[in-house]
Amino acid sequence: MLLDIGPLRRDRAFALLFFSQLVSGLGTMVSYVAVPWQLYELTHSNAQVGLLGLVQLIPVLGCGLLGGAVADRVDRKRLLMVCEALMGLCLAGLLANTLAAEPSVWMIYALVAVLQGASGFHRPALEALTQKLAQREDYAAVATLSSVRGTLTMVAGPALAGLMLAGWGAQGAYLFDLLSFVLALAFIAFIPRARIAMPEPDGERPHLLADLAAGLRFAWARPELMGTYIVDIVAMAFAFPVALFPAMATASGRPDAVGWLLSAMAVGALLIGLFSAWTGRVRRHGRAVVLAAGVWALGIVALGFAPGLLAALLCLALAGAADMVSGVFRNTIWNETIPNEMRGRLAGIEMISYLTGPLIGNARAGFMADAWDVPIAIWSGGLVCLVAVIVTGLCLPRFWVYRSVAKPL
Repeated sequence: MLLDIGPLRRDRAFALLFFSQLVSGLGTMVSYVAVPWQLYELTHSNAQVGLLGLVQLIPVLGCGLLGGAVADRVDRKRLLMVCEALMGLCLAGLLANTLAAEPSVWMIYALVAVLQGASGFHRPALEALTQKLAQREDYAAVATLSSVRGTLTMVAGPALAGLMLAGWGAQGAYLFDLLSFVLALAFIAFIPRARIAMPEPDGERPHLLADLAAGLRFAWARPELMGTYIVDIVAMAFAFPVALFPAMATASGRPDAVGWLLSAMAVGALLIGLFSAWTGRVRRHGRAVVLAAGVWALGIVALGFAPGLLAALLCLALAGAADMVSGVFRNTIWNETIPNEMRGRLAGIEMISYLTGPLIGNARAGFMADAWDVPIAIWSGGLVCLVAVIVTGLCLPRFWVYRSVAKPL
């Protein structure tokens, strides 16, 4: 039942990539907290803090697909290192701006935009490189390890950021993130190039946009892939309650509990991740994605009726655990069905699917809560999510019946 760390023990190259992203991910989560904190300190404006969402979304949407196409044409190790270096330079810029006599708000926006644009190239290169280094029979274990890595950074990063902001301010947080990118670069540099060599294309290479269009056609023609994207989008668009956490915390009489609500889903995901070796024995991955998304929806429905803060935290932990399971099997389907020469392009599409859902979900929850009530906005969204997930499985039978072709552990 315990988390399968076999890929880390067996493959030094994969371990180097894994720990590079664990380190840089931890630093990124520290900055994720520090940037809005510094903006509010400078402006005392919730609107200007909220503007960060648009500043981050636009370059990711613009660079995600393009970055995926580029990742399928160039040396992925080199692209990953360039992205890590560019992100490090952005952190150096944020640090320098913070140390200035009068820090510039617009400089923060500009550097965050470049940082997020770089992530649009970074994530496809990372996913393609991960698939290249992993053995096919380890895909489920690798997906779980990646999810646990992300969850660990989501739990530890904000806590570490709080300590740094209290002790050294934003400059301490930015310095930590900068050093994390330097260390990540050192890990990546030691990955043997022979392990990640890409085959030379036959004949003349098509135009970059033609490559991008080929990736979109590839995804559209495969219901098992479209199912993973649609389930993720509807689950987040209809049942993502994060925007309502401040109101929920205030209603509970504990305004400080907003942090507990934010971390409850990550804690649930981490717990299920630590006891996830069973995922390597599951063959019906399409069905597992649908069922896990259904449990996520039921957790959110229960959250809408939770009688108190403790019950709400338990519901969120259940939802987070289900989301972890869904993510593991979605990632496994992607790695099993996408050839490595197209993995970057499809990773760009994946980025769009999992970034748009939460943004739409927060907007939906906020508008519905103002129009009716917070509990209604929560449980009704969860109910619609449950129906939408079931309908997706029924309308895409190839997705529902998808079975892993890898030998179970």
